[in-house]
Amino acid sequence: MPPSRLMSKPPTPRTVSLTQPLTWLARGGRDLWRCGWISYLHGLLMTAFGAIMLLLAGEHVWLLAGAFSGFLLVAPILVTSVYAMSRALERREPVGWPLVLKTWLNWQHGDFIKWGDEHWNLLRFGVLLATAGTTWVVLSAVLIQLMATAPISTPTDFLEQVVLAPRGFLLETWLFIGGILAAPIVAFTVITIPLLLDRRITVAQAMTASWQVVAANPVALAFWGAIILSLTLLGFGLALLGLVVVVPWLGHASWHAYRDLVDVSGLPGWESH
Repeated sequence: MPPSRLMSKPPTPRTVSLTQPLTWLARGGRDLWRCGWISYLHGLLMTAFGAIMLLLAGEHVWLLAGAFSGFLLVAPILVTSVYAMSRALERREPVGWPLVLKTWLNWQHGDFIKWGDEHWNLLRFGVLLATAGTTWVVLSAVLIQLMATAPISTPTDFLEQVVLAPRGFLLETWLFIGGILAAPIVAFTVITIPLLLDRRITVAQAMTASWQVVAANPVALAFWGAIILSLTLLGFGLALLGLVVVVPWLGHASWHAYRDLVDVSGLPGWESH
């Protein structure tokens, strides 16, 4: 039976105060401390992923800006088990390797050969994010290469020809197009992954709920987005090592954002499957 028939009522967005993202960070920090090395290992793996991304883009500096944006889009799906750990803490359940493995090996929710609204939803959404991230990397590279007045092959070239270009509006155009493309993607992503993990709901329904949450809290979630961007930039700026802490911290905090931003009491959980 598809989840849309199982819902007694759709998820209801809640409104939060402007400062609520700071509470999410505090709660996320508490969960990070309680989960310990398992959380930090997620950050270490994401740091390795970021290093590989930078290594691949290293010979093509014009890819770096787009690759960073792609990292921001794809990272949330890669820390799904961090959300699961915060949920376990909330439920007073044990947190350990069995939980992490169960999260990653059970994306199809127990029916490996089935394909329908109830199955492989996290994988489907992950593919959507990966596709969006790759598309932006390519578009960003093409835009910069076509509009730059000189070849860009080093970070200095990027700074001079894009960021500090004396003529034209390459940086402004790049930021505008990136914002136009990223805004709806981010809006559809705010709570989607924790919601898909936690409740029996289709990808389309989860994305719609995420959009409604953003519409109900535009200022608070703009602040939350600025925090995520700033901390991620800090993590990259500290020779990527900052991501060891930043990634799991934001993952745990994002679970608490989900819990505050939407009422899912009318949705069945996967335990009722």
